Amino acid sequence: MSRPHVAALVHDAWSRRVSGRLRERGWGTRIIAHQGYGSAGFVRVLGRVVMDRHGRNGTDEPPRRGGPTLRDLEAEKRWWRDFIGAPAMRVPVSVTIGDRVLDTRTDDSGLIDLTVRSPGLPPGVHSVLLSSPDADDVAAEVVIIGATQRLGIISDIDDTVLSTSLPRPLVAAWNTFVREEGTRRAVPGMATLYREIRAQHPGLPVLYLSTGSWNIAPNLARFLRRHGFPSGPMLLTDWGPTNTGWFRSGQQHKRSSLHRLAREFPQVAWILVGDDGQHDPKLYAEFAAARPHQVKAIAIRQLSTGEQVLSHGLPVANDDLVPAPTEDLPMPVVRGADGYELARLLRPILGLGAGPGPGRGGGPRSGMGTHAGSAVDELDDVEDELEDPDEEDEDA
Repeated sequence: MSRPHVAALVHDAWSRRVSGRLRERGWGTRIIAHQGYGSAGFVRVLGRVVMDRHGRNGTDEPPRRGGPTLRDLEAEKRWWRDFIGAPAMRVPVSVTIGDRVLDTRTDDSGLIDLTVRSPGLPPGVHSVLLSSPDADDVAAEVVIIGATQRLGIISDIDDTVLSTSLPRPLVAAWNTFVREEGTRRAVPGMATLYREIRAQHPGLPVLYLSTGSWNIAPNLARFLRRHGFPSGPMLLTDWGPTNTGWFRSGQQHKRSSLHRLAREFPQVAWILVGDDGQHDPKLYAEFAAARPHQVKAIAIRQLSTGEQVLSHGLPVANDDLVPAPTEDLPMPVVRGADGYELARLLRPILGLGAGPGPGRGGGPRSGMGTHAGSAVDELDDVEDELEDPDEEDEDA
């Protein structure tokens, strides 16, 4: 076995030192539950354990501070706090599914990722219990996808459903550390598109696959719920070092996750939704070429010129420089500036009907051709502008 990269050794040593100092100061741990998924044959339970000043500390002493103050609640509106949280490394965790109790441990980033075979759960949403010695028990949802389900959605998050202009460092830092959570904007029409597809296909699974960090998963879940997106498991990544280098490969995370889902749900044909700001067209084309029977359609949101510059420094999409090989793909590939235009193009493909309102027609378009412009209804623009960006969330 090869020696771990120096980056991983430094990261682990630092995390152990921070966790030890926090425990000396009376901190305990807190379990953060993430929505998992599964089928009749398995269930994947996801979560994270972090150090917390309000958690149990393994003694009879109360935490050093009481409940959250007004300053704490104000800070939770911004996403910076989650990036500086300390993971609880290698702590024991028990997962209770019905009458079964399974033991595992968090990894070096505090993550819980446990696959349980033969869970005995019917299709639908279920609850499993996560327990750890120095933390309060937490219930985690798992979505069981039925064997008869034939269609699903795999969606990117950044610049596909959430306007972030990531991963440019300065913009990412501004969005994360300065802007309040409630001011983040959803891409117009994307939530409507997903809800329309799910209404036509009850029980349709929606999975959010992103290179975003697990640190901000609770904030992303609140954002999706606030803006009306269907609930679904999020498959994120850890931004820390690995055994091979200083940074993880976002492309490899998406590539391996796509193929894992294909193996886990061989009966499902996926609608792949992403944007042209980074590598989604290339990754989706590779996956579709390798598993054409498991891709129903590919939908790419086209970023504006300004968004392209913020995303990767050039005023054109990466796909314009090195086009993804989509000409020979057997499934439709459509492009649109927002969810409303993508909905017009996908309705004939998915058999969703004409859609609501006049002036929303339009046939499907194959290939990754040049975008002809967006024709979003004026009424929808007004509705988006009327949405209160400072709406308080119950979990904030």
